Amino acid sequence: MFSREELQSLDLKYFSIIAVDEYDVTIMSRCTGHYWYLHNPEYPEQGTIIIFHRHNGNLPYHLHGRGNSLRQVVRSIKSHYRFQLNGRKPVKR
Repeated sequence: MFSREELQSLDLKYFSIIAVDEYDVTIMSRCTGHYWYLHNPEYPEQGTIIIFHRHNGNLPYHLHGRGNSLRQVVRSIKSHYRFQLNGRKPVKR
């Protein structure tokens, strides 16, 4: 289940919130228009978030990965975009 604090930590400069409840968050990236559906079933264990992604509203979602917290998932999405928008080269840190 997503906590109120986690949901309030979503970066609204980076994402538009499409839908949200205790177990599901749908957001759209403002930089690409891609959609992300984040599902937290709390099964098989608490903290497992399933990440689905689609490139526009007409395409089906595909499995993108998993995360342990909403903050970690958002960092992963942003990292994915840095990689994609940088010509698919690893980002130097």
